[in-house]
Amino acid sequence: MTAKAIDMRCCRGDLPTGPGLDGMARALALVESASPAELRECAGGILQASHGLAWVSCLYLDGSGRWLGSDGDDIRFDCDDFRHPYAHAIRQGKPLRLGLAEARSRLDHPAFQAQVAALSGDVHLEVRPLRARDGEREWLGAMGVAGKAAVLEGLGEDPEFAAFESLLCRLWAGLSRHQGDRHREARLRQSLAQLNDGARRQALAQRLADDLLGASPAMQTLRSQVIRAAETGLAVLLQGETGTGKDRVARAIHRFSARAEGPFMAINCAAIPESLLESELFGHAKGAFSGADQAREGLISQADGGTLFLDEIGDMPLPLQAKLLRVLESGRYRPLGASEERQADLRLVAATHQPLRERIRDQRFRADLYYRLGQFPLSLPPLRERREDIAQLAEAFAVDFCSREGRDELGITPAALRQLRERDYPGNVRELKNLIDYACAMTRPGDDIEPMALPGLTEAEDSDRQEGTEGSGGQSAENASQVHDLRSALRDYEAELIRQRLLLFGGNRALAAESLGVPKRTLAHKCRQLELDAK
Repeated sequence: MTAKAIDMRCCRGDLPTGPGLDGMARALALVESASPAELRECAGGILQASHGLAWVSCLYLDGSGRWLGSDGDDIRFDCDDFRHPYAHAIRQGKPLRLGLAEARSRLDHPAFQAQVAALSGDVHLEVRPLRARDGEREWLGAMGVAGKAAVLEGLGEDPEFAAFESLLCRLWAGLSRHQGDRHREARLRQSLAQLNDGARRQALAQRLADDLLGASPAMQTLRSQVIRAAETGLAVLLQGETGTGKDRVARAIHRFSARAEGPFMAINCAAIPESLLESELFGHAKGAFSGADQAREGLISQADGGTLFLDEIGDMPLPLQAKLLRVLESGRYRPLGASEERQADLRLVAATHQPLRERIRDQRFRADLYYRLGQFPLSLPPLRERREDIAQLAEAFAVDFCSREGRDELGITPAALRQLRERDYPGNVRELKNLIDYACAMTRPGDDIEPMALPGLTEAEDSDRQEGTEGSGGQSAENASQVHDLRSALRDYEAELIRQRLLLFGGNRALAAESLGVPKRTLAHKCRQLELDAK
């Protein structure tokens, strides 16, 4: 027989307990494996059944030592609130007995009054503080009993009742400690699981660093979010400026998800004419429209069991948005011209650089689709917010170019990297990649990428530089008034002058040195000193 079954039989009075409270104590000892709550309920049931008590309640003291609570309901009693008898008994450390009529008139605690509302006014109430008898003698709680005065007098003088109370306290303390140990073990296991889970996610994020380059805090956060998104089946909405790498993020989510073995299908909604986009997504039956000579599977069907990536979803036509919403809600769709619906199990990742909330206000995007797509929103940082990643990205793009073109690897000079960091990137990472590809193509084999090989750094910037070198000493009166560090200003001017002269002579160091009236060796030294790395 289980402890809970014994407990319930005790409370109903079905379990033979023998004569007197000694038999009750033996019955109570059978529930050692019960919970503290079951133990208190069983003890109350035994007392009521064996001694004809009108009411028994066992309250436990919480860990703070301030509150007494009840298992059967959410009643709590403040041990410093003397409007109820439990506070008096706990604070005095000895039993308190009083008539119920007196208690009702003197003690106006609402919860206590509700507890004894159903009792007749001729019974008496006794509250006994309970504490462990072994070891630390910590307080456990309080037991309230109600019955005839003679019955309560008999309990107080009965040595067997004292043994019963002692046994109850000992079992209660043991079970509480055991339960506390179990809770601590459970919390420890949970903490260890969280640590292991965190270590696993961190390891996955490190693997993802090969695809999503950058050591900046923004990229570390993004990789962590990608791993968490991949662990779920939620629809993901990628938002960010053009060229921030939304396609790479979508592929990473698929690769680290449970659907990694399934297909990854992608389409740019802005690149397909509206008349063809529905057929591309949903497919069509033979003869569905002019030119449909045979049936064709759409991307939704092809992505079954995998991931469908819809890029630039903000440009999707409104009628098609409604059909896509139905696919997300039910997994069902109907190809163009087909008579029967089909089922698809896929994970959707959508991306856009459009401000979808503004398009919703302009009634160009469905609000219900937006909220369905954005179950797991991810924002991709623009390159200007993670300039510390530019060097790593540029070097990776140079390696990629050389691998594709079959060329020896190229380096990038510090001067070129400095100019790359100072540049604005409206096209973000895509713009940087195109810029590095061009610079690699313009750099001679065996050389490193120089500033003059970088495109897009000439017209506007050269105009500013020409203006900066005009006038007395290369500084206008207005610019000169803003100089607060002469040494730094002279260094910047010298570097700019050498850079302009190198550009003028196509990087020929000998001609540049001759035009400046300095030896070639001196010019080379200054180039290294000013991080120009001229050749």
